[in-house]
Amino acid sequence: MFFCKSTSFLIPQRRIPFPYASAKATTIDQLAAEALSLPSEARALLADRIVESLYASELSRIGQLWISEAKRRRDEVRSGRVKTIPGGETLARVRRALGGE
Repeated sequence: MFFCKSTSFLIPQRRIPFPYASAKATTIDQLAAEALSLPSEARALLADRIVESLYASELSRIGQLWISEAKRRRDEVRSGRVKTIPGGETLARVRRALGGE
């Protein structure tokens, strides 16, 4: 068994067969260790895919459109086409635009 930090409960350790990786069964801990050894961008992409797979069948059309938009924006930031602005600076700009500060 291992402790799942995100849900705060114990999960039984089960063997998950990976027929494409090798004939040997892989535990969740082994899979996690391998995933955590990936470069940060690869881990982020893997995490995106895993989260998407959890809710794919439940998403409405509008939800799917928002996900597409969020991915597009994420990709723009990652590629450097768009620069992010710190939250405090953004709020200050909005306040100035509205004549507040």
